[in-house]
Amino acid sequence: MDTYEKFLEEMEDFIFPEDEPGKADIIFIPGNGYPQMAERAAELYKAGAAPVLLPSGKYSITAGHFTGVLEKRERYRGAYKTECAFLKDVLIQNGVPQEAVLMEEQATYTYENAKFSRQVTDQAGLLIKKAILCCKSYHARRCLMYYQHVYPETEFLVIPSVVDGISRENWKETQAGTDAVLGEVTRIIRQFTFMM
Repeated sequence: MDTYEKFLEEMEDFIFPEDEPGKADIIFIPGNGYPQMAERAAELYKAGAAPVLLPSGKYSITAGHFTGVLEKRERYRGAYKTECAFLKDVLIQNGVPQEAVLMEEQATYTYENAKFSRQVTDQAGLLIKKAILCCKSYHARRCLMYYQHVYPETEFLVIPSVVDGISRENWKETQAGTDAVLGEVTRIIRQFTFMM
């Protein structure tokens, strides 16, 4: 293996963390317009992985409004005003009882997803020793780093979903995949400087 291939492999390991599901105190779902992460969270909830779920998100700060459901629009047709409202509906349609879902509807970017989720769990008096993070596959490292920063005492299990066709296995095969993954590397470098 040459140096460049080794670099790509190490970058891939970094950007795409993934764990086996296990028991936790909560399942976090950072805001987005894809249903797959909330569908996976609902499966984990029904399997007994955690007693409560916390979808998070108002809308993207760059758009200034919820831009809508990005996949499976035929199933999820609500007039959603926030990412959180959309994700909650996905959870409920997939068998999660309403009382098991907390909500965070202020976040407009990933760090706020983590920060405002912490406010919700603190206000609810929840001690989060172990958490599941259901997020997009190539967004997993950045999500994990933010949630670890805000919940430094918590152990996280990352359970990612492939949503827009970009996965650990195929990201190098398309320009869109390469741009997405390299974009994550750049965002991690830029965004985490303020935390140091």
